[in-house]
Amino acid sequence: MTRGARLWLFAPAVAGFGALLVWAVAGLPDFGMTEHRYGYLIGHVALPERHMTNAVTAVVFDYRGFDTMGEEFILFAAVTGVVLLLRRHERERGRGRGRPDSTRSDAVRVIGVLAVGVGVLTGLWLVAFGFVTPGGGFQGGVAVASGVVLLYLAADYRAWSRVARHEVLEPLEGIGAGAYVVVGIAALVAGMPFLTNLLGPGEAGTVWSGGSAALVNWAAGTEVAAANLLLFGEFLEEYIVPLHGRRNT
Repeated sequence: MTRGARLWLFAPAVAGFGALLVWAVAGLPDFGMTEHRYGYLIGHVALPERHMTNAVTAVVFDYRGFDTMGEEFILFAAVTGVVLLLRRHERERGRGRGRPDSTRSDAVRVIGVLAVGVGVLTGLWLVAFGFVTPGGGFQGGVAVASGVVLLYLAADYRAWSRVARHEVLEPLEGIGAGAYVVVGIAALVAGMPFLTNLLGPGEAGTVWSGGSAALVNWAAGTEVAAANLLLFGEFLEEYIVPLHGRRNT
């Protein structure tokens, strides 16, 4: 059977799947036009009950904090699995040598290093003010990791390896994931439900508005940032370093 004939055999299945997808999406409401009762309720109770002006983060780290803990551990398990697989593959094939990977343009290096500080500072701001403005631990953690990644793009592998060390990132990832659970257990020890706010609602419009939920928020930000940096570092070791070498390490 020729290749064209085999493709024709799959054509009805592809067409049927496409029609099913169109039928499923066609009935969705317009973006931003749906007013769900749950969203309406949260929008009205988040500020008086939790003193949080960002209703989305109030849901993620307070009202449904247990669900977010599961999402955090999904990321933790996924990154751990990928890191273990890449390290095993790296040991089996060894590491290559190649040309240096340092950035030669002074302008790129200067602007890039400044961008590292801006990116990390922006990420920390997103985490700290997650209950006040749009942001939170997940978004801020990704922003912090992206800012650190700029260090490799703007400088070289040596500069990157000095900052994003596995000996530092791996404990940080574990601390971030574990601290989330510790805050919940602390509530149980105090005789309250898991992840109950132990420190009160705090003052609305400030970084203290989340109470103990702010600790959960920072734990998630730490875990997300460390996990993303570990993942990037392993891919860097596996696919980039063998091409460019590490003569300048």
